[in-house]
Amino acid sequence: MVTDPKVYKLEEVASHNTPKDCWLVMFGKVYDVTEFMDDHPGGGEVLLTSTGKDATEDFEDVGHSKAAREQLSKYRIGDIDESSLPMKKSYAAPPPKQSGQNSSGGDFVTRLLQFLVPLMILALALAVRHYTRQQDPSSPQ
Repeated sequence: MVTDPKVYKLEEVASHNTPKDCWLVMFGKVYDVTEFMDDHPGGGEVLLTSTGKDATEDFEDVGHSKAAREQLSKYRIGDIDESSLPMKKSYAAPPPKQSGQNSSGGDFVTRLLQFLVPLMILALALAVRHYTRQQDPSSPQ
């Protein structure tokens, strides 16, 4: 564990981006994961794709175990200079919901329609087929 952590700029961390020298930024800290490249369950290439940026979101998206999180501490070499990180993208606020409408209800209706519409088309096609067979006396029943 680092007692008085060195602070690195992102540009310096980003230069360590090869299988023989791989550093990552996650949770405001810098990790030298070079030794872990061969042991990473997803392969070393996965780690390389997360170099040169804040990889916290990449790490979280995978849903790492508690053991994996604890294992990080042995690779920590310092902290990241937060001012060297690019600004997070700012997204416009979503439009306000109309009264009486909630997004999960809208999702439910969409899924229901995606199921019911094809079912209704199939039922209509079968009904037309049945009706046309009854109208044509030469067709076998």
